[in-house]
Amino acid sequence: MRMSTKGRLAVNALLDLALREGAGPVALASISERQQVSLSYLEQMFSRLRKVGVVESTRGPGGGYTLGRPTVQISVADIVSAVDDTADAVQRTGTDDGLSRSLWRQLDAVMLDHMATITLQSLVDEQVASGVKVEPRAARRAVAPVAASAALPLRCNAPNSVFAFGRSFSR
Repeated sequence: MRMSTKGRLAVNALLDLALREGAGPVALASISERQQVSLSYLEQMFSRLRKVGVVESTRGPGGGYTLGRPTVQISVADIVSAVDDTADAVQRTGTDDGLSRSLWRQLDAVMLDHMATITLQSLVDEQVASGVKVEPRAARRAVAPVAASAALPLRCNAPNSVFAFGRSFSR
């Protein structure tokens, strides 16, 4: 279990999601913009994360992604295992020596065990403790009802058609 660039990007994207999901589903486009990662690359990663239940998606206006489990139940190992290819250490190094194969398997196991002890919640807590400010989601504007006494009839002197517009020049 090595920590690849894909694994690091996935951990950063989920940390971004965990910090902001309190305001509702988070769009991948906003994560892409904040993390400076290609949207299509994030879509591929989140597809894998969704398949293993780390995230859930919501379609439609106001849709996006939320965490599939509480942050204390998601470990860095869960995230990295979901997005990284599970290639054997021997295949990555290209060696066939039985001794080195054993060494790489042991190192992979130690690294995986350590990543399993780091929860997404601990990463969120570190970010909050370091003073990271999470901007609230922009409020959607709702149409406010207008009081009947406040509504004034509109008076418009503009022509209401192309023909009326043309006639306004002939006067």
